[in-house]
Amino acid sequence: MPPKNQPSASEWTASQQNPGHAPHAELTPPVALDQRNLVNPVKAPPKAGWRKLVHNLTGGKINPGDSRSAMEEDALLDAVRTPLRGDYRIAVMSLKGGVGKTTTTVALGGVFASERGDRVIAIDANPDLGTLAQRTAAPGPATIRDLLTAEDTSRYPQVRAFTTQAASRLEVIGSERDPAVSEAFSEDDYRHAIDILQHHYNVILTDCGTGLMHSAMAGVLELANTLVLVTSSALDGAQSASATLDWLVMHGYEQLAANSIVVVSSSAPGKPTVNIDQIVEHFRARTRAVHVIPYDRHLAEGAVVDLNRLARPTLTAYRQLAASIAQDFGSWHRHAR
Repeated sequence: MPPKNQPSASEWTASQQNPGHAPHAELTPPVALDQRNLVNPVKAPPKAGWRKLVHNLTGGKINPGDSRSAMEEDALLDAVRTPLRGDYRIAVMSLKGGVGKTTTTVALGGVFASERGDRVIAIDANPDLGTLAQRTAAPGPATIRDLLTAEDTSRYPQVRAFTTQAASRLEVIGSERDPAVSEAFSEDDYRHAIDILQHHYNVILTDCGTGLMHSAMAGVLELANTLVLVTSSALDGAQSASATLDWLVMHGYEQLAANSIVVVSSSAPGKPTVNIDQIVEHFRARTRAVHVIPYDRHLAEGAVVDLNRLARPTLTAYRQLAASIAQDFGSWHRHAR
C-alpha cells in the first residue's frame, strides 16, 4: 500500500498517459529569479543642469532624471564601449595632406582610450616625418624602429617602455625623425609591429602617410579591419578621397572600401563655400558611414589634442565616429583580396 498522499502505481501511470487528469493540479511555473523581475531599478541622479540642482537641494527626494540629451550621450558611450575580443585595426589615411588625418587619429584614439577599459594604441606609419607623437604628449626618445629591434616584447611592460601616453590614456609610438630611416619603414616592418602589438592592445590605430604606394601601405591595407578616410570640406579634398576609393576597388580592396568610414573635417570657421550635404551623400553611397567634424578652435592650433578642450559638438562628433566603428567590433571579419 503506498504511503498516505502518494498516488498508487495505477494512478501515477494514468497521470503520465493523460497529464490533464493527474490527481494533482498542474503547477504554474515559478517566477524566474531574474534581475528584471525582482529588482526595482533606481533612477540614476542627473549629471548636470537644473535637474542636478533640484536633486541636490532636495537631498535626492526629487529626482527628475537625466535629460534626453544626457541619455542619448550615455547610449553613445555604451556603443563606444562595445566589448571586443582580440584586436581591431583601424587605418586612418588620406591622399591629401593637411586635411586632419593625424588630428582624427589622435581624437578618435583618445575617445576609445578614455571610454574603454582595454588598451588602445596609435602608431605612426607616415614615412614623411609624421607628427603623431607631437599631437599627443611630449614625445619620448623611442620610436617604432626601437620597438622592432627590441630583444623581448612578450610582456606589456616591455612594450610600454617604447610608448608615450596622452591624458586620454591613448598610447602612441612615434615614427623615426631621420627621413632616411623613416622612408625605410617597410611592409615587413609594419607586419612585425602589428604582430607585437596585437598581443597587448585591443584597438590599434595606424596614422598612415599621404601616399598609397609607399612600402608599408600594402601591409596596412591587408591587416586593417576598417579604413577611416579623412577629407577636408573643400572640393579638391573630396575628389582626392573619392579617387582613393576608386584605387582601392581597382586594386582588389572592394570590401575594405565598402566597409570604410569617411570623415569630413571642417578646417575653417563659418559657412563652407561648398555644399557639404552633397559631399556627404556622395560618400554615403560608397561607404559604411560618413561623419562631419565641425571646425574647432582648439584643433586649429595644431598642437597637442586635449579632449577636454574640444567644443561639445566636436567631442560628440568624434564619439559618434567611434561608436560607428565599434558597431563592427562583433563581426570579426577580415577583408578579403
